[in-house]
Amino acid sequence: MISERVTGALVIRTAVPVEAETIADLYFRARSTYYPDGAPQGDLDWAEAWRGSIARPDAHVLCAVAQGRIVGVASFRTDDGRPADTVRLFQFHVDPDRWRAGVGRTLHAACVEEWQADGKRTATLDVHTDNLRAQAFYTRLGWIPDPENPPEEGDHHLYLRYAVPGRSEGTDGAARSADTAGE
Repeated sequence: MISERVTGALVIRTAVPVEAETIADLYFRARSTYYPDGAPQGDLDWAEAWRGSIARPDAHVLCAVAQGRIVGVASFRTDDGRPADTVRLFQFHVDPDRWRAGVGRTLHAACVEEWQADGKRTATLDVHTDNLRAQAFYTRLGWIPDPENPPEEGDHHLYLRYAVPGRSEGTDGAARSADTAGE
């Protein structure tokens, strides 16, 4: 399990419960960008929901930290009733002030590393239909439409699937030779 991974000035590590409020704020700000009128508030206590995800023994919550500040978060686990070699990426958010700075790609690579270590072969997620930026991001990383969950009329989410590369392949899904694996 990833406890801490340093990549340049960015640290990827496991989130801790005391960070739930900060993570909930990042989550809300990121989600607000793809709703025309801002993210719906609802009556769910998102900080408490994140505390629950962080504490859940069968889940992982990774955060990207730059200069002591959480700038990205990813939450994943095997979904109830799904095959043990399939993981679901429930949440993946980068601080809007840090978009296009490599945070998302680095955080995704850490997720893939954990999936490989956990023996996962497939990852799934759903992305809001209005979130075109995220859809393009996932496509660049090798995610494809999930053939088991085709879109239906009126769906607000698209379902995507990712083939987790084996340990001898790169985290972007491209095979890597032994000569270049350490680069």
